[in-house]
Amino acid sequence: MAERIFNISIAGCSRVAHLHAKAISCIPNARLTGVWSRTATKAQEFATLNNTRAYSDISVMVAENKSDLVIVCNAHPFHKQPAIEAALAGADVLVEKPLASDLQDCDDIIDICRNKKVRVGVISQRRWYEPVKRVKNAIEQGKIGKPALAVITMLGWRDKAYYDSDEWRGSWKMEGGGVLVNQSPHQLDILLWYMGEIDEVYGIWRNLNHPYIEVDDTAVAIVKFKSGAIGNILVSNSQKPGLYGKIHVHGDNGASVGVQTDGGAMFIAGRTSVAEPPVNDLWTIPGEENMLKEWIREDTEIFNNCDPTVRYMQYQIEDFLHSIATGTEPSVTGEDGRRTVELFSAIYRSTRDNMPVKFPLKPEPGFDGRKSF
Repeated sequence: MAERIFNISIAGCSRVAHLHAKAISCIPNARLTGVWSRTATKAQEFATLNNTRAYSDISVMVAENKSDLVIVCNAHPFHKQPAIEAALAGADVLVEKPLASDLQDCDDIIDICRNKKVRVGVISQRRWYEPVKRVKNAIEQGKIGKPALAVITMLGWRDKAYYDSDEWRGSWKMEGGGVLVNQSPHQLDILLWYMGEIDEVYGIWRNLNHPYIEVDDTAVAIVKFKSGAIGNILVSNSQKPGLYGKIHVHGDNGASVGVQTDGGAMFIAGRTSVAEPPVNDLWTIPGEENMLKEWIREDTEIFNNCDPTVRYMQYQIEDFLHSIATGTEPSVTGEDGRRTVELFSAIYRSTRDNMPVKFPLKPEPGFDGRKSF
């Protein structure tokens, strides 16, 4: 029997959409069969570049090219419309991070997909990084005992040219937030993947040195997990040059594991490449303390022999296609994406109310806890 070929369409012609097109081209049993944009000229330019067909209507796109999957790649404040239209047309949906800017949009997307019995997932391709998986495996195998403390540190930089590059950047109404909404979701997702459900968050955000935007460029938070573990989050776009993103987990047996997911500079889709390979930068498991050098060598070799901006995107798309083929859930679900939005929403609400925020969170009207000083 011939292998099934999956038809994949893209909604939105953002910079990251081009990476998805490249990733699809690397998957033997997948093909890019259409692209939609709110702007007809952008859709046609993208279609011409990627040898596919441009559409002005998502339902027509899904019907005409029999789309198995629609990957939503437009700016995150506008994810809801194409995600819901694709689901209503009968396609499974994979949404670029974050799932949405606020919880109500998340719930609307998830509810429609559930009602239409289609899958929804969220792009979190750093979960497929070899050193990220190594940490996850160590936790699941009990090598650090029970996870007791987790720390995220993400220090980077965004300049005025970055915020001027798209009209939606830097405002509450359009972007829905700053570093928490746009740059942090990958790290927040991995934190939740490692540590599980949250009980309570106390957080503070500030705008330290970007007076030309409304939103946060820095945030810190203390997290209480339902397991009894605690965590600390520090994320910022206020350090020049861009530095690194790290996640460390410390166990109750005294052993620690960690990964630097980003180094040298924070990646900006369509503008920069990944500066340094992701590597394990902390590992004190008894008997494995000396493995770091070998793992760094292996992971650097992988990094130097691929395009990392495409490779891990490809892995996640393949995972989603596998879920379609087997009738299972993808590794990163819509609910996983909502948890990330719930976490950064809690930090906004905590700053507004100057008090801890208990989980779970329900949607709030307006800016869902966002408020400028």
